[in-house]
Amino acid sequence: MDAPIPASGFHMADVRRKRPAERRAVAVGELHAGPVGYAALAGKTLPKGDALAMAEVAGLQGAKNAAQLMPLCHPLSLEYVDVRCVPVPERHAIRVYCETALTAKTGVEMEALAGASAALLTLYDLTKPVEPALGIEAVRLLFKEGGKKGLWIHPAGMSEDERRYYRPKSGPRLDGETVAAITLSDRAVAGVYEDQSGALLEDALRSMGADVRRRLLADGIEPLAAALREEAALGTPLVLCTGGTGFGPRDLAPEAMASVATRDVPGLAELFRSASSAHTPLAWLSRSACALVGDGTLVICLPGSPKAVAQGMDILGPLLPHALAMMRGAPHA
Repeated sequence: MDAPIPASGFHMADVRRKRPAERRAVAVGELHAGPVGYAALAGKTLPKGDALAMAEVAGLQGAKNAAQLMPLCHPLSLEYVDVRCVPVPERHAIRVYCETALTAKTGVEMEALAGASAALLTLYDLTKPVEPALGIEAVRLLFKEGGKKGLWIHPAGMSEDERRYYRPKSGPRLDGETVAAITLSDRAVAGVYEDQSGALLEDALRSMGADVRRRLLADGIEPLAAALREEAALGTPLVLCTGGTGFGPRDLAPEAMASVATRDVPGLAELFRSASSAHTPLAWLSRSACALVGDGTLVICLPGSPKAVAQGMDILGPLLPHALAMMRGAPHA
């Protein structure tokens, strides 16, 4: 018998368990046309017509057809594409930008790169009759934002004009805020296992600029209720708990919070469950809860697994700065 033909190993990234998120990317590149080519481009005297206008149309088409060009690229329904051709006289160049945006489970940078490349190739095609010595250079991703990783900017950086035009959005910040991170677990208190969820929660909050005070408590109502009363008395604006939201007899975090709460905040808990269901249908079994304690302490109870904590911060983290501002009387955005 013939030996079996080995599988290629090629496959698209599996994004079935990811949740949709707002995403944006901007790619950039330059066509260097030389004095003669640049004069014809900028003066719109090329034999085939206005290359700059046609390049913008080609860039739109290129971005929309990225999945046709790259076999493992996910087909995406783009919600926004913008192509700009900016003359750079001092280099006899045309600098091309392609911005793409959508809400999806995967990033949109390949679409931006495809759009910029299509626009540059169109400029090349329309300019070559008057200047064959053309060069396409420095095609790269300028920045991308959204999704779990937030903002990424190319190490080469961005000019002030680029920052002013595109206004890249950094992730949510809690600079100067004091946050209590509380883990509820009888077994972690007894030393049966390490508190990984609390450590992950602390790292996520510190990455947002918060000053984190970490606590480890036993399950049950009174340990957490007492801790929340203490945090409210200290004026701690935000308390994030992990654990105690399941169906076990000692999973009583929602009840502990309710015993000291002054106002319920149901929307954040429902958002967590709804968004988490994109990862697993078991999210609907979570008893995660949120409330205000005292005059100015927001408490959020998340499940106890590290994965749930990571997802919880991904989902709720962007809302926390505005939630604290609202709690302090700031106007609604």
